[in-house]
Formats: sequence, structure tokens, C-alpha cells
Amino acid sequence: MKDEFKTLRKFDAANSREGFLYSLPALEEQGVGKVSRLPVSIRIVLESVLRNCEGKRVRRKDVETLANWRAKSPANEEIPFVVARIVLQDFTGVPLVVDLAAMRSAVQRLGGDPKIIEPLVPVDLVVDHSVQVDFFGSARALQLNLEMEFKRNRERYQFLKWGQQAFKTFQLIPPGIGIVHQVNLEYLAKGVLSASSTINHQPSTIFYPDTLVGTDSHTTMINGLGVVGWGVGGIEAEAGMLGQPVYFLTPEVVGVHLSGQLREGVTATDLVLHITHLLRAQKVVGKFVEFYGEGAASLPVPDRATIGNMSPEYGATMGYFPIDRESVDYLRATGRSDEQCRVFENYFRAQNMFGMPRKGEIDYSVDIDLDLADVQPSVAGPKRPQDRISLPELGRTFRELLEKPVRDGGYGKKHVDLREKHLVELNGRPGERN
Repeated sequence: MKDEFKTLRKFDAANSREGFLYSLPALEEQGVGKVSRLPVSIRIVLESVLRNCEGKRVRRKDVETLANWRAKSPANEEIPFVVARIVLQDFTGVPLVVDLAAMRSAVQRLGGDPKIIEPLVPVDLVVDHSVQVDFFGSARALQLNLEMEFKRNRERYQFLKWGQQAFKTFQLIPPGIGIVHQVNLEYLAKGVLSASSTINHQPSTIFYPDTLVGTDSHTTMINGLGVVGWGVGGIEAEAGMLGQPVYFLTPEVVGVHLSGQLREGVTATDLVLHITHLLRAQKVVGKFVEFYGEGAASLPVPDRATIGNMSPEYGATMGYFPIDRESVDYLRATGRSDEQCRVFENYFRAQNMFGMPRKGEIDYSVDIDLDLADVQPSVAGPKRPQDRISLPELGRTFRELLEKPVRDGGYGKKHVDLREKHLVELNGRPGERN
């Protein structure tokens, strides 16, 4: 087991079970960098760089550069980020499984053992992008659409089923369970992962943060649970499956200090539209966004996940929330074992990363303040999810957009009678006029 910086430390994993981790506080004690002032999202990436430092894929210089991350002027260097797992959806994930199958065939033709071709990190493929709505307006719509989906995609699904049986580290989530981001948040995410190792000639267990990339831009929904991850293309995901780092330029981190609480009647959708409007003006493309403060601590994980999910709409690589008591409670409420929840909490406490940071505790590239009490009820659209219409202005704005030219974001309709009624068909049957 490599330990380039001599930071391997014991900690109480759970139930008096001894575990090992690559300690970020120990790295700071050695004078490598002021790690405790780094954004939590950067620290989690740093842990991966530290743990995987072996002089080839990840060099000693990479650890030192990231540990000395400069908030106002990050180094113009690529970070070799080795993720803990990969999440795929069927639309972009099937070609990756095809590549693995082709590699196995090639090895077999050369007289080798095809089983040597295996993803080096856990891979989960959630089938959720193949559904089409053929039936609607009836109680049997879900069942009928699901049956049609299996008929249309029989060959693809048979191939994916083979993949699940052929590869030990490949797991398939079948259709009808939920969207990939919901399944990732409620079921796949563990918070902390582990791997067997040998330390001082003794069998041991290394624990490390749950991190990932996914082949969907809204993979960032998982940021609401304190898991670092974002969407990538198929080539990057396949490299990650084969144990290669995901490379990205050292980012700026925009801190969003949330204070106060949402007023009664204001929803997570209202909040995320407000935040999207705020962050688009800040030009956060290619940057990490990290939410913190008492207001962030007051938000439940589903609300945090909604904000993280909209990262592509406000342009950031991530919309990250640090780990706190709410994160642990969410894992427990969604069926994770009590031991897994304790490991999650104990690990981040040992790394001095448990709890929502307060104002002044972290150095950010830019710091933005938002009082949650200022958020107003609103709706998205009508055409783009990042557009926001204040609820009291909805009627007037709708009438304006109806006649506004298409080139200006409207619908270009003229002389429309809003009182006119139109009959529609439900599953081929005409509706009734009231």
C-alpha cells in the first residue's frame, strides 16, 4: 500500500471496528499546505489525489499543488482525479458496455482469458432513458408504457443483462425503478466506500469518500448529499471505468453563504430558480460552487439535491453541499444500514470535514451572500428551465410571451382568444366538452 506522504491513520469506523484512512489533517501537520482552509469539495478531491499518489498516474507534485490551492488564483494545472465509482444511464452507457464486450472478444481471439477485462471501479447503469409515452390519461398508463418499452428494447436489455452477469463490478438497475439521479441519491450512494488492503503485513480496510462521474449532465444532483461528482462524456467515463484519472483544470470555488430560512409557502423550486438567476449573473462556468452557512444547514437533502441538480443550468461543474447531520439522517431514512451511517459520520469527523462551515472558516475564490427569506414564489420557463417568472407576474408575462416574436423568446401568436376551448384525445378517445 502506497503512502507517499506518511498520512495513513487509524480511525474507529463503526462498532469498534478499526479502519484506515489517508488523513488530510496529517497532511497539513506536515506543512504541505493549509488544508483546513480549503473548500470541502477541494479537500475531497485532494484526498483522492493523496490516496492514489504512486508516482505515475498521480505524482507527488499533484498533491502538493492541490494542497496549496490558491483561492484567488488557482494554479493552471490539471488535477488527476481518480473517482470511486461510475454511474451510467442506458442512452450513453450501452456503448461503454459494448466496448468492454469487444475487448473481451479481442482477448479471447488472442488466446487469453477474457475475464481479465473488468471495470476497475464499481459501475452502475440505470435504465431510465428508453421510456416513451405511448399511453396516458388512464390508470394503466405506467404498466402499458413499461410493457411497450420492453418490447422495443428487448435486444438492448438482453445485452445489458448479459453484461451484469459477465462483469463482477457492473450492476444493472432495470426500467421502472426511477430516474438515474433519484436512484443514485436514494440507493447507490454510500457516502464512504472501502477496499481491502494489507498494512504492516496485516489484512486491513481502507476507507475513502464516495466520488463519481456520470454520463449525464445532471449527475450533480448527488452533490446535495455531500458526494463530489459531475457529468462527463462517454470517453471520460470509460477511462474512469478502467482506473484512469479524470483530468480537469484546477477550478475556482464560488462560496454561497446562505442565511435565514425559507418563508412558508416558498418551495425548493422557488429557491433553485432564484439561485440559478443569481449564479448565471456571476458567470460560474467551469467553477465549483459550494453552499455553506446556517441557511444551508437548515435545508433538507432533497432541497439541496434540487439545487445541485440545476448546476448545468447555472453553468457550474458542481453545486456542492458539505456533509453534516442532515446528510447522515438522509442516508438512514433511505434505508442505509446503521453501520454504514456511522462509518459515514466517523470518517468525515476524522477528516475534520463534518458539519456545515460557517462564515470565515473557508477561503473561497468569490463569496456570495443570500438570505433565504428573500426568495419569492416563482415558476420556471416557459421555454428554458433556468428562466424565472415571479408568481404575481405570471398572468401578465404569459400574455406578453404569447404574442412576443419567437426570436425574442416568445410564441409569435396573434389575435389569440384565451377563452377558446379545444378538444383533445386521450389514448385515442375524444375528450368531452364541459
